[in-house]
Amino acid sequence: MISAISSVRPFGGPAATSGVGPAASGASGAGGDFTKVLADVASSTVDALKTGESTAIAGINGGKSVQQVVDAVMNAEQALQTAVAVRDKLISAYQEISRMAI
Repeated sequence: MISAISSVRPFGGPAATSGVGPAASGASGAGGDFTKVLADVASSTVDALKTGESTAIAGINGGKSVQQVVDAVMNAEQALQTAVAVRDKLISAYQEISRMAI
């Protein structure tokens, strides 16, 4: 059910030659890739929510089976819970950094 994020690779592995990780340099270094990964995850979450909504509407109209509706809604719920967990971790990290003494 949960698909792997293809852009994330082990530290020090083949990523060192692909622009991700400690060997990355330049303006599109590791920070740009992390931003891209977050954008891709957010985009896939929105897609899952839209798919769940459209499948639910199709199920109400009789176009989809109950199993398809439940599966799509559960995938959308899982994607939303993952997005909320990531958001909470980002906020927690920001708050911890803002509490650091300069």
